[in-house]
Amino acid sequence: MESNRQRKVGQLIQEDLAELFRKQSAEAGNNILISVSGVKVTADLSLAKVYLSIYPQELREKLMKEINVGKSSYRNYLGQKMAKQVRIIPQLAFYLDTTLDDAERIEKELKGLGDSPVL
Repeated sequence: MESNRQRKVGQLIQEDLAELFRKQSAEAGNNILISVSGVKVTADLSLAKVYLSIYPQELREKLMKEINVGKSSYRNYLGQKMAKQVRIIPQLAFYLDTTLDDAERIEKELKGLGDSPVL
């Protein structure tokens, strides 16, 4: 079970990274959307698992590689933003969140089943 401290640190990381990704996307002038769908922080606050949704789908692998290469700069950015709230800035691990894609795929499959006759 997650403690209040873990939830608060996770929420701070989520808000700060979401702001950073939004700014980066706006500055680049491209039509890329990177949203931080969730952050889970370990009990000792040493690691934060950051779940990202990336659109368009074609750019997911490329952007995830770029984000993982820049992990240390994202941690540095968080250090500047969160310095007064936490003693140690967690290491970051980025994961692709595909829950929306999975839900969409299941919905399409269920609609397809509704069209076929029942035996």
